[in-house]
Amino acid sequence: MRTREQPGPGASKKALTLHRAARIDDAFLDWRARRGRKRGMIPTVIPYTGYGSTTLVRVLARVLLTRPDATPAAAPVQRVRGWRSFTSIPVVSADVSVTVGGETHVVKADRGGVIDADISVALEPGWQQITLQSENSRPVVSNIFIADPAVTVGMLSDIDDTVMVTLLPRPFLAAWNTFVLDEHARTPVPGMAVLLERLARKHPGSPMIYLSTGAWNVAPTLSRFLSRHLYPAGALLLTDWGPTHDRLFRSGRKHKADNLRRLAAEFPDVRWILVGDDGQHDEEIYGEYADEFPDRVAAVAIRQLSPGEAVLAGGRSKAENHGRETAPWIYAADGAGLLEQLEALGLA
Repeated sequence: MRTREQPGPGASKKALTLHRAARIDDAFLDWRARRGRKRGMIPTVIPYTGYGSTTLVRVLARVLLTRPDATPAAAPVQRVRGWRSFTSIPVVSADVSVTVGGETHVVKADRGGVIDADISVALEPGWQQITLQSENSRPVVSNIFIADPAVTVGMLSDIDDTVMVTLLPRPFLAAWNTFVLDEHARTPVPGMAVLLERLARKHPGSPMIYLSTGAWNVAPTLSRFLSRHLYPAGALLLTDWGPTHDRLFRSGRKHKADNLRRLAAEFPDVRWILVGDDGQHDEEIYGEYADEFPDRVAAVAIRQLSPGEAVLAGGRSKAENHGRETAPWIYAADGAGLLEQLEALGLA
C-alpha cells in the first residue's frame, strides 16, 4: 500500500524539509481546522472514481471538514462555483478506512487531505464499489474501474482545450478553474465525446483516464461536465492546490509526467492512446513518454487549437518536441477529424 507525498526509505534529509511556503500553508490549514471543529464541523470523505487491475487498485478521495447537515449523501445536485470548493477545509493526515473486496485497509491523507493510495486486491474486471470512512464520518461509496487483464490498449485524455473549450490565457487557467468554473461555464470540444466513446466501445474493459492539471477542488464539477456531455466514465487524475513540500508552486508538467510513468508501471502490458492539444505542453510530455516507453504508446492524437485559442494558450508546441517517431501522431481540429484517422489505424 502506498500513499502520495510520503517519502520513501531512501529519501534524504533535504527532501524531508518543508518549503517555507508549505510550513505557512500547513499552519494556516491547522488554524482553519481547529476553528472548523469548534464550530461543530465533522470529517467527511469525498470519493473520486478510482481505477486498477484485478490485483491492485488506486483509491482516490479527499477528506474535508463539513457541516453535519451538508454530507455528500444529503447535498443537492446544484451549480456550485469553484471558489466554494476552494474554501473547503481539508483534514490533514486523516486516517481513512477503505473496505474493498471484503477486506478493510487504513490509508492516510496527505497535506491537502487527499487520499491517493494503492491497495492490493482480488477483484473481477468491470465497475466495482468500495467503501470509505474517516473517524466517525458517514461511510461513502466510491466507484472503481477494474481493467480486464486481457486488454492491450488504454485511453488517456487531457481536459482543458482537449475535451472542453477554455478560451483563456494559460496563466489565468488555474485561477478560473478554481474560483469560477461550474459545469455550465464551458462548452465541449466538437466531436471529442464521440471520439472517446468510440474508443471505449472499440476496446471494452480498457482503462479510461482523464489527466489534468486542475485542482482536486473542482473534481465534482469536472465529473458533472463530462457526464452531462456524454463523455465515457473514467478516473480523474488532478492535483492539489498550493505549495508542495519543496516548491512554492506545483508543477503541472511534472504532475502529468509522473502520472504517465505511474500508469506504465501499473499496466505494463497496455499501450496508450494519448489525447491532448497543441497548446504548449501535451506534445512535449507525450513525446518524452514515447521516448522513455516506446512500446507503451499506441498513438498520439493531438487536437489543433484555432488561431485564437493558440494565442490565448501562449502559442503552439513545436514539432521537434515529439521525440522519436515510435508511434503514429495524428492531428485534427476536432474529434471527428481525429476519429477518422484513428479508424484508419484500426484503433477506433
